[in-house]
Amino acid sequence: MDRVYEIPEESNVDPISSLEEDVIRGANPRFTFPFGILFSTFLYCGEAASTLYMVRIYRKNSETYWMAYTLSFFMFSSIMVQLTLIFVHRDLAKDKPLSLFMHLILLGPVIRCLEAMIKYLTLWKKEGQEEPYVSLTRKKMLINGEEVLIEWEVGHSIRTLAMHRNAYKRMSQIQAFLGSVPQLTYQLYVTLISAEVPLGRVVLMVFSLISVTYGATLCNMLAIQIKYDEYKIRLGPLEVLCITIWRTLEITSRLVILVLFSATLKLKAVPFLLLNFLIILFEPWVKFWRSGAQMPNNIEKNFSRVGTLVVLISITVLYAGINFSCWSALQLKLADRDLVDKGQNWGHMGLHYSVRFVENVVMVLVFNFFGVKVLLDYCHSLIALQLIIAYLISIGFMLLFFQYLHPLRSLFTHNVVDYLHCVCCRWHLRGRIENSELPCDAQARQSIV
Repeated sequence: MDRVYEIPEESNVDPISSLEEDVIRGANPRFTFPFGILFSTFLYCGEAASTLYMVRIYRKNSETYWMAYTLSFFMFSSIMVQLTLIFVHRDLAKDKPLSLFMHLILLGPVIRCLEAMIKYLTLWKKEGQEEPYVSLTRKKMLINGEEVLIEWEVGHSIRTLAMHRNAYKRMSQIQAFLGSVPQLTYQLYVTLISAEVPLGRVVLMVFSLISVTYGATLCNMLAIQIKYDEYKIRLGPLEVLCITIWRTLEITSRLVILVLFSATLKLKAVPFLLLNFLIILFEPWVKFWRSGAQMPNNIEKNFSRVGTLVVLISITVLYAGINFSCWSALQLKLADRDLVDKGQNWGHMGLHYSVRFVENVVMVLVFNFFGVKVLLDYCHSLIALQLIIAYLISIGFMLLFFQYLHPLRSLFTHNVVDYLHCVCCRWHLRGRIENSELPCDAQARQSIV
């Protein structure tokens, strides 16, 4: 049974039919203008143009290393974007020479955007007409705290447009965490050590920051959809705003701390950052090896074991790139059929933020005591304090979202408050046990004397 993310409105659900049947018959899904596809394409083209402009400037100024790193970050993420779009649309099994050529010249997102717009205009012209090929889709929905099952028909054209949307969501994440994050970090580092802020570099950093924030927001939305695939999910403006503020503060504070730390220690910071990334990269593979499970073979039926291994490595690299700068909202589990742990797993989230907070504090202290003068009007202590406060505020917005704004928080077995209460109870109980043992030890010593 095919599944798409276009779903009917709540107003189209007949409450009377839910009393008569177990399955509610929903209205056909409405197609909407693909704003997300246009925005993702705009970010890709804008970041590409600004990158090529800065490469030209660096080459003109004979700054070879800056030019090489700037171009390398863009090329790596662009190649991964092309491979992702080809994989999602399964173009290797189709006869589409024009699309493959556009992917070869790194303009795949542009041709895909044109295809999505043509598909939307076709649907708009045929609005009101019934499609000959439809499929039935079922999802659960919470109505007044009760689960109901909704069924509706999905046309072939709407399913194709939904596939374009899903492909661009994944493309935006790859562009953000495999291209924009290292690009933004490196351009901030160059600005810091050169004490110059040319307009072209500012434009590149702005595009990279918007791309990272957008990709991180989509990361949360996709994580919710993957964990609760059988439920109808809709995020309101307040929920999206909370996620955006949370992710913006988390990523910007983390990246600025990394830049200040790298500018302070120069090459000495490379082993620490590389070890940090490698630990995140190999963690899923170590767990997979210890579990003794076999490699999953349900990723793509036409893939060989080598192709499956390449896809798993690519997913792991993306997972490590996300967790290096922010929380991925998912825990990769290669031994599982779905490749992710669909449990809420508060412990994994708490461990991630605890480790990242300690790392950030250590790096900020290194900058505070050993860093060179960065800004003439600000002292190091004030900069360090502001960065730590910004990171703590981001954690506060994260807790606010999961406690009050998560669309399916009623399905949680335990929420954030319950988890924090459990942790505090353990500490309190441990303290009581230690205190009760002290008088016994003192009494034993007195009896011995």
